[in-house]
Amino acid sequence: MIIGLTGSIASGKSTVVKMMTALGLPIVDADIVARDVVEPGTETLKLIVENFGQDILLEDGSLNRAKLGDIIFHEPVKRKMLNDIMHPAIRKEMLRQRDAYIEDGEKHVVMDIPLLFENKLQHFVERIIVVSVSEEVQLRRLMERNNLSKEDALARMHSQLPMSVKEKGAHAVIYNNEKLEQTEQQLKKILTSWDVL
Repeated sequence: MIIGLTGSIASGKSTVVKMMTALGLPIVDADIVARDVVEPGTETLKLIVENFGQDILLEDGSLNRAKLGDIIFHEPVKRKMLNDIMHPAIRKEMLRQRDAYIEDGEKHVVMDIPLLFENKLQHFVERIIVVSVSEEVQLRRLMERNNLSKEDALARMHSQLPMSVKEKGAHAVIYNNEKLEQTEQQLKKILTSWDVL
């Protein structure tokens, strides 16, 4: 079974990924893939340099994320240009990793995709688990974790789809407002009901 795991910023999805890893489930991590596809020497990095210029490289030839971020943050056209380069490369590599696990005989693979619904990638997976959290807890965690003002934290939260929308699209929801033990119990209950454990 291909399980899609998603959530929202500061929902505790990374914590659930660690629990799944500890249970022996192979993980395809979209964030790691997004970094790997722009390593020096990759086709994707070459395309980015062709479109954005040599200035977006650091001295060692790796991508200057901060500089590129500044450019795309203020220019929607350039942001779209970057997404048009990055998204196909990320998707291709994620599917390659997923298929490699299956070829190696893995019965279940978890695809950790933060923007699963936003990027309409539901067709990559068979079942979806959403890690959910109340807005109050989410706001507090985000402010503490990223040292943000309330306004900045809310702006980041509201840039994503509301939790309620994600929950509606899920096959199962883990409520991560309480203690870690309760989160883990919910995860194990879901995976057991799906014959993964």
